[in-house]
Amino acid sequence: MARKNKKIPLRKCVVTQEMMPKQELIRVVRNKDGEVFVDETGKKNGRGAYLTKSTDVIASAQRNKILERHLNAQIDDSIYEQLQMIVEGKKIE
Repeated sequence: MARKNKKIPLRKCVVTQEMMPKQELIRVVRNKDGEVFVDETGKKNGRGAYLTKSTDVIASAQRNKILERHLNAQIDDSIYEQLQMIVEGKKIE
């Protein structure tokens, strides 16, 4: 017997401040060692920040250094490039 109303986990985009289903967001994580990376599984350990899957949102996050503030870390441009690739539906090498 399948349960109909399974709760959908919601998360807030750090740029738009909108609550959205976790599947529609991309998670960026800073772990204990201070490494920052894109977490496509959404399950890695560390401090996470969620971004809406939109090129505008990612550009805004980069421009306004929103991820740096949320994760208290330097964010490399390669992270933003990875995020843009995910949004555009390209695979990350």
